[in-house]
Amino acid sequence: MATIQIELPDETAKIAQEAGFLTTGMMAMLIEDAIERRKLASKPLPFPAMMDAAGVPPMSLDEINAEVKAVRAERRRAGGR
Repeated sequence: MATIQIELPDETAKIAQEAGFLTTGMMAMLIEDAIERRKLASKPLPFPAMMDAAGVPPMSLDEINAEVKAVRAERRRAGGR
């Protein structure tokens, strides 16, 4: 097992200590979670393939914005938010 020393601002360290974040188990969990998030963030999203599979034609950003505005306007007319 590796030993790691970190420096934190006093207030951050106090809050982290009170919350139980500075234990070996919690630090390992936080770091593992950060590693997993970084891995997931680097993967391409499956939406283009899903859109192709569903037969939805590609849309420009302007077309998407127009669709969003239309849905919002319809919801306002229907009394929703």
